Amino acid sequence: MDQTGEATSLNVLTYHRELLVSRLRSTQCILDNLLACGFLCEEDAEIVQQTVTRTDRVRKILELVQCKGEQACQYFMFIIYKVCDAYIDLQPWLKEINFNPSSAITVMEVVNTDPISRYCEKLRHEMSQDTCFIMSYGQREETRLEDLYTDTLMELLNECNESLGFVESLDQLLGDHAVFNPQGEIIYVMGDAGIGKSILLQKLQNLWSKKELQTDAIFFFKFRCRMFSIFKETEQISLRDLLFKYNCHPDHDPDDEVFDYILRFPEKVLFTFDGYDEIQEDIDLMNVPEVVSPEAKAHPLQLLVSLLCGKLLKSSQKVLTARTGIEIQSRVIRKRAVLRGFSPTHLKTYIDLHFKEQEHRELVSVQLDASPHLCGLCCTPLFCWIVFKSFRHLHTMHDSFHLPDTCITLTGIFLLLSEVFLSRSALPAPSLLKKSTRCASETFKAGLKPLVAFAKLALQGMDRGSFICNQEEVTACGLSEEDLPLGFLRPVSEYDTSGGPANFEFLHITLQSFLAAFALVLDEEGAANSILKFFTECSRKRKPSCLLFDICISDNSKPSEKKLFATNEHLQFTNLFLCGLLSKAHTGLMEHLVSPVVLKKKRALLKSYLSSSVKSHLHGLPHYNGDEGKKVHVLPNFLWMLRCIFETGSKDIAQITAKGITASLIKLGYCNVYSGDCTALNFVLQHRQKLLGLDMDNNNISDYGVKQLKPSFCKMTVVRLCVNHLSDSSIEVLAEELCKHKVVEVLGLYNNHITDVGAKLVAQIIEECPKLRVVKIGKNKITSVGGKNLASAIQKSSSIFDVGMWGNSIGDEGAEAFAEALRHHPSLTNLSLSANGITSKGGKVLTEALRENSVLRIFWLVQNEMTDDAAPHLAELVKANSGLTHLWLISNQFTVHGIKHLAEALTHNTILKEICVKGNQLCEEEEKQFVAEKRLRFH
Repeated sequence: MDQTGEATSLNVLTYHRELLVSRLRSTQCILDNLLACGFLCEEDAEIVQQTVTRTDRVRKILELVQCKGEQACQYFMFIIYKVCDAYIDLQPWLKEINFNPSSAITVMEVVNTDPISRYCEKLRHEMSQDTCFIMSYGQREETRLEDLYTDTLMELLNECNESLGFVESLDQLLGDHAVFNPQGEIIYVMGDAGIGKSILLQKLQNLWSKKELQTDAIFFFKFRCRMFSIFKETEQISLRDLLFKYNCHPDHDPDDEVFDYILRFPEKVLFTFDGYDEIQEDIDLMNVPEVVSPEAKAHPLQLLVSLLCGKLLKSSQKVLTARTGIEIQSRVIRKRAVLRGFSPTHLKTYIDLHFKEQEHRELVSVQLDASPHLCGLCCTPLFCWIVFKSFRHLHTMHDSFHLPDTCITLTGIFLLLSEVFLSRSALPAPSLLKKSTRCASETFKAGLKPLVAFAKLALQGMDRGSFICNQEEVTACGLSEEDLPLGFLRPVSEYDTSGGPANFEFLHITLQSFLAAFALVLDEEGAANSILKFFTECSRKRKPSCLLFDICISDNSKPSEKKLFATNEHLQFTNLFLCGLLSKAHTGLMEHLVSPVVLKKKRALLKSYLSSSVKSHLHGLPHYNGDEGKKVHVLPNFLWMLRCIFETGSKDIAQITAKGITASLIKLGYCNVYSGDCTALNFVLQHRQKLLGLDMDNNNISDYGVKQLKPSFCKMTVVRLCVNHLSDSSIEVLAEELCKHKVVEVLGLYNNHITDVGAKLVAQIIEECPKLRVVKIGKNKITSVGGKNLASAIQKSSSIFDVGMWGNSIGDEGAEAFAEALRHHPSLTNLSLSANGITSKGGKVLTEALRENSVLRIFWLVQNEMTDDAAPHLAELVKANSGLTHLWLISNQFTVHGIKHLAEALTHNTILKEICVKGNQLCEEEEKQFVAEKRLRFH
C-alpha cells in the first residue's frame, strides 16, 4: 500500500505473481520494451534469456521489474494493456484490477515485437498482396478486385434447405444469423460452376487483410481443396507444416509461440477451403488413423478431414465451398448458404464496372435484353465475364459491339473466349486508323498448334481426374513459353514449397472441360467412338455426394467406391461442349480445323448415341399417378441431357425427346434448374404435341427463365414455379400467355417476390382461364390491395377449387374481400388465409359469410391474430353445419374461454372432422378440460 492506502503496481505484481507466471506466455515483447525504455539493461536481458523455461523467465522479469520501482512495474502492466492480442489471457485480469495507467506512463512508447502480433500483420500483408487482384478469371495485371468485384445473390438455408432469406453483407455470412447448428463449425457455401464461390472467398480474404471484416479472427488460413490431390500417397506432414508452409511462415518465433497460441485459441482462427468437390483422390482413408494430436504427422488429406470435423483446432471457424449437389452431414455444418448468381441489379452494376462509356453500356444492355437466354447465362459471373470480355475484344479488334449469333449457347461463348485468347498471337496489333475484319476461322487456324496442345493437356487431366499439371506435362504436350501468356493456363505456386518449377492450372475447370471436348473433336488418329468416353463414365451409377464426413464420423464400414471424393460435373460439361462443337451451328468453323469426313463421322456417332440414350433414359424414368394425372419425376441426368440436346441444336433429337415424354406431368422440383436451362427445356417442349404439366418448384429459374419458357406455356396445364425468385415481370409473361391459350389448370407461385402488381395479373389469369382449379400464391408480398383483386377474381371463377394465400399481408380488408368471394361460391373447396395479419374483425366477417357457403371443406386461418372476440362467431359457423370438415386455428390468441365456445358448438355439428387449435394461449391443465371432445385437437 502507498500512503493513501491504495495498492501500488509493485504490490499488485507481488499479489498476482503466480497468476502472471501461469498466464504470461510471450516474454519477448515485454523484454524488448523494458530494454528500449531503460527499465532493464543489456545485462538484465541476458540474465532473463539464460533461464531455461518460460515460467522461470517470467519470474525473473518480475523480480527485475519490481527491483526497478513503481514506474517500471506500471510500465510492465502497460505493455500487457497495449499489446492486447498477444496477452489476451491477461485482459480480464487488467479489468479485474481496474488498471488505469498514469499520464506519465501513457506517453511512453510501446512497440509491438510480439511474435503473434507480428505474424498476424505478416499474414494480413501477404493476404492483401495475394487477393488485391482478380485471379479467378483474369491475369494479374488486368484487374484489381475492388474495381470489378460485384456481390451476387447469396441465400441462407436451414437444415432442410429451406430459405432463411438473403445475405445482406459478407459480415452476415460469418455472424450468428441463420445458424441452425451451434455445435457445427463449417459455414457451407454451395453454388454452380462459375457462380462466384472462389471470388467470394477472395473478397472475404481481402476484407480481412484490410481489417474491414467483422470477425474476431486474427489468423486467416486459405486453402484450395484441389491442392490435397497432388500430395503423394506416402507424404506425411504435421498440422504446423500445413498451416505455415502453405500459407505464411512466422518470422523470429524460436519457441513456436504462434503455433502454441493457435492451439490455445482456435476460435481466433478462420479457414477457407475452396472447391471441396475438386478433391480427386484414390487414397483409402479408412486405413489412415484419425488425427487428433496437433503434433502428429499424417497425410495432408487426413489433416483436412480432421480440421473440418473439429478433431483438430476445434472451435475454429471454417468456410467451405463446393458445387451444388455435394452434400455433407448436417452435424458438422454451422450454417448453409447457396450462391444464386447476379440479380438484374447486380448485372447492371457489373456492366457499369466493365464498361466506362455510357454508349457501350447501352449497347451491351440492349443486346442482353434482346436475348433472355444470354441474360440467363450472364447471371453466372464466369459466363458473364467471358461475354463482357468478348464484347471488349470485338470492339477493340474489329470495331464491333455485337456478339455473333453462335454465342447464344455455352459452347459459343467459350469458343469466343478461345478466339480472344488465340488472337493475342494470331493477329497483329490493330492499326489505330483501321481495325481488322473479324474472321474466327482464320484466328483458330493460325492458333491451331497451341490450341491442340492446350486441348491435349486438358484431356489428359480429365482422364486422370486432375486439375493441376506440372511443367513436364505442359512441355510434353508441345506448349512453349510463348504459348503460356495466351491466357488458358496460369501458374500456381502455392502448392510447391520446394522452390521448384511452378505447377499450372486452367483458368477455370469449365474451360478445361471445354478444351478437353475440343481435344476429342480434333483427334483424327484415335477411334471415332472415343468421343463418347465421358458419356459412358457419367452414365455409371455414382453417389451424388462426397463421403468425407461419412468416413470421419460414421462407423468403419468400407465405402464401395475407391474415388471417395470424385464428382463428375466437369465430365458432364465436357460432354455438353462436345455436343456444341459437333453441332451444325459450328460446322463452318470446325471444318477448317478437322477433316470434314472425320467430323461427319463423329457427328453421326454422337447423334445416334444421344437418340438412343434419350429413349433409354425416358423409358426408365419412374412414373406414378397423382391428382394431376400420370407424372414422371426426372432424374438428375435428365437435366444434363436437355443441356446437351440444346447444345447440339438438333431438331431431330429434340423431337425424339418430346415424343418420349409420355407422362402428362414432368416433375423437375429440386433439380437445381437455373435460368439458362429454361431455353434447353423449351427447345424440347416446343416439339411436344399434347398438353403437358410442368412442376419446377424449388429451383432458381428467375424472371429470365420464365421469359425463355414463354413459347411453351401454350401447352401447359400445370405451371408450378414456387420458390424460384420470380418478380412481377414473370407474372406479366404468364398472364399474357396463359390468358391467350386458356389451358392452365394449376398455377403454383408460392414463395416468390410477387407484389400487388403481380397479384392483379394473377387475378386476370383466374378470371380469364376457365379451367384453372388450383392457385398457390402464398408467401409473397401481397397486401390488402392485391388481396382484394384476387378475391374479386375468385368470386367470378366457377372452376377454382383450391387457393393458397399463406404468408401474405392482406389483413382484415383482404379478409372482408375474401368473405364476399366465399359467400355463395360454387366450387372453392380448399382455402388458406393463414399468416395474413387477420384479427377478430376479419375473422367475424369471414365466419358470417361462410354460414352461407355449403361448398368449402378445408379452411386454414393459422398464425393470425384472432382473439376470444372471434370465438362466438366461429361457434355460430360450427353450429351451422355448413359443410366445413377441417378448420385450422393454430397459433392465434384464443384463451380457454374462447375454446369453450368452440367445444360447445361442436356438440351441434355432425360434419366437422377437426378443429385444430394448437399453439393458442392455453396451458396444459386448461387443455385437459377438452379431452372428451376428440375433434378439438391441441397437438
